[in-house]
Amino acid sequence: MNWNRLVRQLHRWIAVAFTLVVLLIFVAMGLGQQPPEWLYFLPLPPLFLLIFTGIYLFFLPYVAKTGRRAG
Repeated sequence: MNWNRLVRQLHRWIAVAFTLVVLLIFVAMGLGQQPPEWLYFLPLPPLFLLIFTGIYLFFLPYVAKTGRRAG
């Protein structure tokens, strides 16, 4: 499997996990009870992974364009 394709697929699945965790927090808040404090920190690991994979995917076309021009 191509490295770029793997990163893109990983980014998509992390986005799904992040969305589900955020929805879980909103559901927990909507039930009227105060959710535990640790629940609010649950979206942070997927968010950091999304940042790194997103930066990689953002700069990928520019790096590929530079590589084609030089080669």
